[in-house]
Amino acid sequence: MRTEETPVTVRHTPIEGVLVTDAEIDHTLGIVLLREAGHLSLYATRAVQSILDRDSCLLRVTRAFSDVSVSDMALNTPVPLCYRDGSLSGLMVEAFAVPAGPPRFAAGDEEGHTVGFMFREEAGGRCCAFVPGCGALDDALMTRLADADALLFDGTFWSDDELIALGIGQRTARALDHLPIAGPGGSLEQLTTLPCRHRIYTHINNTNPILLEHSPERATVTRAGITIGFDGLRLTL
Repeated sequence: MRTEETPVTVRHTPIEGVLVTDAEIDHTLGIVLLREAGHLSLYATRAVQSILDRDSCLLRVTRAFSDVSVSDMALNTPVPLCYRDGSLSGLMVEAFAVPAGPPRFAAGDEEGHTVGFMFREEAGGRCCAFVPGCGALDDALMTRLADADALLFDGTFWSDDELIALGIGQRTARALDHLPIAGPGGSLEQLTTLPCRHRIYTHINNTNPILLEHSPERATVTRAGITIGFDGLRLTL
């Protein structure tokens, strides 16, 4: 209960900005939940902006409640990240296309609808790659990721038929644009060849057995030198 002596606080969010890799619902629904921030800085490619505005309408809904500024992210072009007051953060971010299809509800298939991010520290040059959704690893993408000191990569599914085997879906991991961890051509055998100091699986689905602490799948990943992401994970580059 608030008494007369209790100070009245203004609704706010400590988040300085939001970067979106794609317009999928599970990656963007939180934008609407941040509408009470009053002002929200959003970074996205034009393809993602178009889907958020015209197809899912999430951008239009949020703008009905909050001032939303959007910074365009051209592919393969570094963009400075700023604090909400406009001052520079000392970080640059570069968006790059990754193999994947657009959201099922998208009206078109524009270049840049699904991207990864390379965050780079301007002062020291250290960098972190973030790729939460990726349907394949080709040579060009592997070369780019090898430049990262830390890599957070799509760990959604362990096997290609994971959802089918559990009886909760009819599509394979690859059909959902998520390269599975295990199996020939899976991400595990490819990521282990990268020189990144930190290699971390993120965006892990709750069906993935690597989430079970004593599972053989988890042991396989950790033996390969790859970290399984968890809430509160901190890295020093």
